[in-house]
Amino acid sequence: MRLTTRGRYAVTALLDLALQSPKETITLAEIATRQTISVAYLEQLFAKLKRNGLVSSVRGANGGYHLAKSADDITVLEIIEAVNETVDATRCDHKGNCQNGAMCLTHDLWQGLSHHIADYLAKITLADLISQKNVQTVALRQNSVNRDSALLSVTGI
Repeated sequence: MRLTTRGRYAVTALLDLALQSPKETITLAEIATRQTISVAYLEQLFAKLKRNGLVSSVRGANGGYHLAKSADDITVLEIIEAVNETVDATRCDHKGNCQNGAMCLTHDLWQGLSHHIADYLAKITLADLISQKNVQTVALRQNSVNRDSALLSVTGI
């Protein structure tokens, strides 16, 4: 199994969004700044996340994104699958044709691992992640760094 940056960034971006006030819309530029992910990459991810009903957008001067449903109802597996990632550890997409069209010796091992990973990620919601002490600590640091940077750019210091 290889979780690429697409899956990792999608989870990170949605967790960032979930940590913000649900009454506000959050721009991709804000998420990009806090998480050091390019806006262009986030645009691609959020198009898929929106298509899969995980986020909704608001257009206009005060536009941006917010979660389309509660953080309690969005699992990490849903996010990963929404951006076309997989947690499949087999080389054959569970088809059993891993070795020249036939099943390999370790097919069942990797298939079992895939199921365990999927089960684990399906049990973790954004709300679960938000409640973790380290997540709260990092979010506070990221928000204070961004406020300090904004203040410096406004004051010209």
